[in-house]
Amino acid sequence: MGTYIHELPGWPHFRWSQQTLADRLAAVRHRQGRLLGRLEGFGLKLRDEAALQTLTEEIVSSSEIEGEELDQNQVRSSLARRLGIDIGALTPADRAVEGFVQMMLDATQNYDMPLTAARLFGWHAALFPTGWSGLKKIAVGRWRDAEAGAMQVVSGPPDRERVHFEAPDAARVDEEMTAFLAWIDGGNDIDPVLKAAIAHLWFVTIHPFEDGNGRIARAIADMMLARSEKSAQRFYSISAQIRKERGKYYDHLEEAQKGDLEITAHLGWFLDCLDRAFDGAEIILADVLRKARFWERHADASLNARQRLVINRLLDGFEGKLTSSKWAKLTRTSQDTAARDIDDLVQRSILVKEPGRGRSTSYRLIVTPADALGVIADYARAYAHMFVRNGTAMLSPEETDNRKADIEKIAAEIDALAGSPEKIVCRDFEPLLEKLHKAGFFPDDQLIAAFAQAAAQK
Repeated sequence: MGTYIHELPGWPHFRWSQQTLADRLAAVRHRQGRLLGRLEGFGLKLRDEAALQTLTEEIVSSSEIEGEELDQNQVRSSLARRLGIDIGALTPADRAVEGFVQMMLDATQNYDMPLTAARLFGWHAALFPTGWSGLKKIAVGRWRDAEAGAMQVVSGPPDRERVHFEAPDAARVDEEMTAFLAWIDGGNDIDPVLKAAIAHLWFVTIHPFEDGNGRIARAIADMMLARSEKSAQRFYSISAQIRKERGKYYDHLEEAQKGDLEITAHLGWFLDCLDRAFDGAEIILADVLRKARFWERHADASLNARQRLVINRLLDGFEGKLTSSKWAKLTRTSQDTAARDIDDLVQRSILVKEPGRGRSTSYRLIVTPADALGVIADYARAYAHMFVRNGTAMLSPEETDNRKADIEKIAAEIDALAGSPEKIVCRDFEPLLEKLHKAGFFPDDQLIAAFAQAAAQK
């Protein structure tokens, strides 16, 4: 008996228990249908934004699985330009980003087109436009050959690489891929979601290219999932979930390769991973709605182009804290202009200052009441020691500690309110604000105004 499944006599005739997978498959299909049904109620603009965020996450995550980091802003800009979505100023994208975007859009938007060797060669060439993978020259736009040597699938850093399995000899690749491509577009009674899982495993097993096989395998899985929905738009990212479970991903691949052709366990893992990916979709939809509601609320605001640029960047998931120096860099303007732009937004209760002074002063965007509550809780914790020690009466060390503990407890209650799934209104916060006052802490009027403004929105 062979070491890997591609060496077994029955290869590539996979077997699985439909009965064992039935409940999980039904649950995934149900969630898939519910997600698409919810999106029917979204306008075209919101669906486009959700699809843009999903594809951005898919591309960035798929690269991260392979240890390569792509610039998220470049990916988003490249996608927006190709999809005709207006996101304001675009970030120039390098050739590697453009190639990956080109591949993913072909896989998902042209999901109903036959998957051919020529099409895969085009994807591969798009991924490696220079003909190099890092510092290594590779064969691009064709199957790997014997000169590439044994093709091993590994993970981990170079000094601690773990070999998960070895792919078929290069001499077998053409025949193996002919069978695979015939199956992909051939008629059969396999559920399309299960077919996506099998296609991913089968392609990864063959590993037909010198590099890029994982990214192309996941693009094929996305194409098959698009076929299962008969939709060119993607609203959940399987790669984002696999990235979170990268260790288990490689473990399951290795177990499948070193097992037999009975792959029920592997298909079950794929379905469970896909089910968890729908949770990520809910987060994306919440972000899209959050952004849409913000701009609806401020539709009449006379904001300049710099302010809109930075606000959109914040709404899209700005990394780190916003400072005046970062504002100046993002908008390519002076510190003085950045300070004026920021101060204007603070006066409008769109931005609020976070705890900290001097050069460390940072600002938070207020979209929901929870955002403002989070800043108020941060201030309470950060400055509790100042307020309990600088009152009109001197407190003993024990009284000081007790007062600080009281304020920190109230801050925790404010955090709990901020995390409430229910709509937060002013009367929900009033008892906690009264507690803060009694404990000697008085939040800045600008913070209270920002909370009140956000809470008043329908």
